[in-house]
Amino acid sequence: MSEPARPAVRLRERAVWRTLATVMDPEIPAVSVVDLGIVRHVRAGPDARVHVGITPTYSGCPATEVIVSAIRTALDGAGHGEVVLETVLSPPWSSRWLSAAGRRRLEAFGIAVERVPGLVPRCPRCASRDVERVSEFGSTPCKAHYRCRTCLEPFDTFKCI
Repeated sequence: MSEPARPAVRLRERAVWRTLATVMDPEIPAVSVVDLGIVRHVRAGPDARVHVGITPTYSGCPATEVIVSAIRTALDGAGHGEVVLETVLSPPWSSRWLSAAGRRRLEAFGIAVERVPGLVPRCPRCASRDVERVSEFGSTPCKAHYRCRTCLEPFDTFKCI
């Protein structure tokens, strides 16, 4: 790609990022796909088109097709029809990829977010670590279901850290 075209490509990439930030996760409507960290990259490819990499929260995520469809609809609606969507499975998604705003929104929504593997999740309502796992599977397969022994409220937490 020639140097004079670079600024135009960067502007287009930023415009695609802004559009993606409006696409909400269908299972957790409190966060966008950008805040959730499943949009891995937005960059110009060797074919001069913008490529968007998407990593599902886990490889069997049933919402992946819905997310890809919502992303395509948003990009087409914003005039970005030439964007190439790519599935990126390696490395697998991690809750470390959540944005700070996404973490706050998830906790406000009632989903615990931890960064340390093996650490007992903190209740998103009262911050207690006196919790018990109720089920390996929460409201979606990528989350586990817990109950706080302090405030007695149930909550989910992501299994992928």
